[in-house]
Amino acid sequence: MTMEALPKALEVDEKSPEFKDLLPSQTASSLCISSRSESVWTATPRSKWEIYRKPIVIMSVGGAILLFGVVITCLAYTLKLGENSLKVLKMIGPAFLSLGLMMLVCGLVWVPIIKKKQKQKKKSVFFQTLKSFFLNR
Repeated sequence: MTMEALPKALEVDEKSPEFKDLLPSQTASSLCISSRSESVWTATPRSKWEIYRKPIVIMSVGGAILLFGVVITCLAYTLKLGENSLKVLKMIGPAFLSLGLMMLVCGLVWVPIIKKKQKQKKKSVFFQTLKSFFLNR
């Protein structure tokens, strides 16, 4: 059976993710490089900014949304506005408050998780070198 005999629906486009899954891996090093998770073998030293960038951005955006919610809520209760505008501000203000607080807390919780992961990574690298030292004797 040739490629011409296959229906168009069964052919896999070279740009599709299925095509990449069909390709066999050549070496173990290419497997480590294509992996999304960080490996002990491909670990390169990263700066503090690269490590903590995402939690810092999440905390900053969360803090900004929280402050925006505080301002909107304060304006809703202090300004003399029309009935419809007042209802909308009283609904939107607390929504921004809760969304901002949620993002801020997620960023704050993320930092200790990253610290613990970095500590475990250092231990793992230490035990890998220790294991290779004793096995290579």
